[in-house]
Amino acid sequence: MRPYIICHMIASVDGRIDCDMTEQIEGGNEYYEALESLECPSMLMGRVTMQMHYALAEPFVAASPEPIGREALHVARKSGAYCVAIDTLGKLQWGENEFDGQALVVITSEQCPRAYHDRLTEQGISWIATGGERIDLARAMELLGAEFGVERLAVTGGGHINGAFLEAGLLDEVSFMVAPGIDGRAGMAAVFDGIADSHRPATNLRLRSLQQMGDTVWLRYTFK
Repeated sequence: MRPYIICHMIASVDGRIDCDMTEQIEGGNEYYEALESLECPSMLMGRVTMQMHYALAEPFVAASPEPIGREALHVARKSGAYCVAIDTLGKLQWGENEFDGQALVVITSEQCPRAYHDRLTEQGISWIATGGERIDLARAMELLGAEFGVERLAVTGGGHINGAFLEAGLLDEVSFMVAPGIDGRAGMAAVFDGIADSHRPATNLRLRSLQQMGDTVWLRYTFK
């Protein structure tokens, strides 16, 4: 069984999520206070967000491009909390195997070079490889639940990974914080972004709760 998955994000009034911008307009520590109250000890981020906050600057370059070519996983160690990185082709390099007490888990596609998984194993980093050209997110979430014991997971961006989880029907809840400010710059990512199907219907939500935290509004939605 896959985890219960909550997408937790903070954005400007116009729905933009650039981290530098949201730090300017957030009144205090509301985002992390709300995240803690969601009781999701494990969190997941896309490649761009992980590169920004956790990974090393230089990308990984495999000596051999031979892909792993099959579904496989490695559990370096069990933990009560995980920091999960989505990295389809294995570009991120790591200086540590955990962050803030959360053991690192990297999810790739089966097209990722075998050498990348060997490097992760040497570093004591857990990994999952599933899906052909793209990561099979549904299967990856099943494996997170079954093999790593993850029961609740917070997906915390960026916009394209949020959009991928939405498109795959994997979200149980949206936790959305509106910070008191406007971005307005062209080309900035939105909370949910990158879905290519221009005919995809809007996703209807049901309001679960609403809370004011200073000048920030915290909205929690479930799916109809």
